[in-house]
Amino acid sequence: MTTLAERIKEARKYAKLTQRALASRVGVEQPVISQLETGKNLQSAHLSKIAHACRVNSIWLSEEIGPMTGSYTSEAQISALDEEQSNVESALQPTRSFSYPEISWVQAGSAKEAIDMGNVALCPRHNSDVWAGEDAFWLKVVGNSMSSTSGHSFPEGFLILVAPDIEPRPNQFVVARMIDTNEATFKQLVRDAGELYLKPLNPAYPTKPVDDTWEIIGTVVDGKMPKSVFLM
Repeated sequence: MTTLAERIKEARKYAKLTQRALASRVGVEQPVISQLETGKNLQSAHLSKIAHACRVNSIWLSEEIGPMTGSYTSEAQISALDEEQSNVESALQPTRSFSYPEISWVQAGSAKEAIDMGNVALCPRHNSDVWAGEDAFWLKVVGNSMSSTSGHSFPEGFLILVAPDIEPRPNQFVVARMIDTNEATFKQLVRDAGELYLKPLNPAYPTKPVDDTWEIIGTVVDGKMPKSVFLM
């Protein structure tokens, strides 16, 4: 069994693309591809585009189910795809958008069955091109525990999309709640010496072990600054 990072690298080599070339086709910077291939970033938002650019099956890439290839089997099809991509590379491609509610941290910390769905219906909604499941929701980052001067950084006011149905892997970002107090927090899930921890990106804050007092609410699968920031 291979890891997601290994499959992404295998797909890129199958397509005979450099990291820079794949990044250009996917619409991201080259370091994003590097992070994906080393397992430092396992967000799922770009997988379908990577699969398309590398001519591999998306279900194989994301879940290692079925053969690596099959959608593009002939040289004629490959040539046609290359020509099509070269003709429209600079054009904006249509994307499917999904709408999710932005809930409060109090609601996020409550048990799912205790949330008043009537209140959720009144919450503001934001779109994402990531399908995060029926129960996904946005949260607005509070405080500076996930702000960093290097690498990933999530400043106060940043919107994060939480997918409760996606099981997190080490090094992904998660929202967890303390069961006794229902206090919710946004941290990076890391593994050290076989144990899981909730790690802030700001070194001024402590790292906390994931013991039986904590429950992972969901995996963060997308993020963005709210539009209001750009309208000031």
